[in-house]
Amino acid sequence: MAAVLGGTQSLHTNSFDEALALPSPKSATIALRTQQLVAFESGVCDVVDPLAGSYYVESLTNKIENDVYDYLDRIERMGGTLACLEKGFFQSEIAKSAYQFQMDVESGKQAVVGVNKFTTSEEPKVDISRSGVDENERRAKLKAYKESRDQDKLKEAMGALKEVATGKGNLMEPIIQCVDAQATLGEICCMMRGIYGEYQEG
Repeated sequence: MAAVLGGTQSLHTNSFDEALALPSPKSATIALRTQQLVAFESGVCDVVDPLAGSYYVESLTNKIENDVYDYLDRIERMGGTLACLEKGFFQSEIAKSAYQFQMDVESGKQAVVGVNKFTTSEEPKVDISRSGVDENERRAKLKAYKESRDQDKLKEAMGALKEVATGKGNLMEPIIQCVDAQATLGEICCMMRGIYGEYQEG
């Protein structure tokens, strides 16, 4: 509702079990109905800007705008975006914000219905959606797929990718060649991981 009142261009509602697994039909339907209640039952979509002229909303908008410009000035004073990235500034800010939010939830300052307000003693049972694919069958198919490829073409394409990745060329063309040679996503990523390494926090 708040997103629509704020003039959102697009609205996605997550299913309640999305953090655990692929959404179940039940949870996906609840998420969809939530959107439909706002769109068709609440009436907020009947006008373009239902909060137009609200002095409070305008004051909040002005405050956000001023805060954004202050933050951009702060980034500029620190040497710009690249310097902030190298110093880990953005990641640090996100971590601090997440930590503060969690502290506010645990202290009760920030209400989260069902977590620290209007809670029940009994945890609701969540039916997790599970894939019906047999793991052994999937492995056998992958093995057969890899064995059926033109190994010379694959080796040549992967070699070209490695050569470009270790230099300064554009990676897109050799990646497409690898896909044409039926390389898997895992194989392509593994090749690039071996050259660029993996991101390590800190």
